[in-house]
Amino acid sequence: MLNFLYDNIGGINSVSAVIISVAIMLMAGFGMTRITKLLKLPNVTAYILAGVIIGPYCFDFIPKPIVEGMDFISDIALAFIAFGVGEFFKFSTIKQNGTKVIVITLFEALLASVVVFVLTYFVLGLGLPFSIILAALASATAPASTMMTIRQTGAKGDFVDTLLSVVALDDVVSLLAFSMAISVALASMSGQFSAESVLTPLLLNVVMVVVGILFGLLLKLLMFKRSTDNRLIVSVALLFAICGIGAALGVSPLLACMAMGTVYINTTNDEKLFKQLNYFNPPVLLLFFVLSGVKFRLDVLVDVKSAINGSPILVIGILYFLVRIIGKYFGAFLGCQVTKKDKKVRNYLGLALIPQAGVSIGLAALGARIIGGESGSVLQTIILSSSILYELIGPACAKVSLYLSGSYGKDEVERNIKEEIPKAEKERREVESLKEKLYAIEKEISDREYARSEEESAFISAIEEEDDPKDYIRRKFINRR
Repeated sequence: MLNFLYDNIGGINSVSAVIISVAIMLMAGFGMTRITKLLKLPNVTAYILAGVIIGPYCFDFIPKPIVEGMDFISDIALAFIAFGVGEFFKFSTIKQNGTKVIVITLFEALLASVVVFVLTYFVLGLGLPFSIILAALASATAPASTMMTIRQTGAKGDFVDTLLSVVALDDVVSLLAFSMAISVALASMSGQFSAESVLTPLLLNVVMVVVGILFGLLLKLLMFKRSTDNRLIVSVALLFAICGIGAALGVSPLLACMAMGTVYINTTNDEKLFKQLNYFNPPVLLLFFVLSGVKFRLDVLVDVKSAINGSPILVIGILYFLVRIIGKYFGAFLGCQVTKKDKKVRNYLGLALIPQAGVSIGLAALGARIIGGESGSVLQTIILSSSILYELIGPACAKVSLYLSGSYGKDEVERNIKEEIPKAEKERREVESLKEKLYAIEKEISDREYARSEEESAFISAIEEEDDPKDYIRRKFINRR
């Protein structure tokens, strides 16, 4: 109906069509979460499916000109995602976890990329730009479903600690790998594959990282004694500015936004700003994922005649789905072997690293725009379809890995009995226990630093309700020390 009115002059003006389209996308995404929630699937899956339903292959509610005019949403969503990734790149956490987690992360992320590149470039002969970008996307892992499974099972131990650290650093590696892959892809597409053509984009990325560092320091200065509203305004304004600078230079703003988040969290230890942005950005992310679903080329995926260099798209998608799992599993296995981790961590960590969504879908949209044409559409289609499958099997695989590793259940009890707990670990557990006991008192104390009005208090309370109480009290006491 909306398409019919839009296509007929006088039926509906462009402003009304845009507003109604946004409303349809928001309500479709929300409505689909009511169904996926019953199936215990993540919201990202719901948003993509909602986009497919309202897209051209089902009800075709969103006019094509409006879809094409919403590309800026991808840049904004990626800015929020990359800034959020920076929160997990804490130098103190990396120092505490040591180099073992870094080694494991590099192995599991990069081996997945290597095996996918070998498959697509050498075996299928799909071309360098397509192959190297798809390989870089293979390194990303979506932690949401894994974290949800950990909370549901109450799993604890070295396996869980290692898993959480790896998934936190995984997206950092993915962003770095993608930025380098884009540089190589652009040089290859220009037809002038030389040191200069590769180094120039890399140099521009370095410039963007410097910009991100400076913006992180600026954000720290501007956050001093600001109200909740102004904190959001300033942070969003700086993220938008980085996107604009990146667009002007023709460079992805991902590394700059991540650098901005990294500098801010390490110089202020202010996790509250990230919480506020996480509470603020769901509509933006919903629109982005629904828009990705609308752009999903279902006809290309199921058409057996569709092919790139003679390879059917469906075959490429299935092989990518399987080969990435193999790369993730054996990458984690080898990383644990090199760092001499316990055999249960070594044998089962890879199973918990299968899910892929969020960052990879955002990067796929950017990669599709850079490659362009049919190859770009195929790239985005493969990532979207495989992400849905990964999110379907991810929670089950994570639960199996947690059980087999003895992180919960009967094996956990036996492990705790046999485990020789180091003195430092005992002290840490005692501190955590004390924090939990003090939570009943702490939750009654108002946040004097930020909440200066009833509106701000309500906003902060709404944010804190989204968090696990134990996690909240842990951060509060760490920040005060």
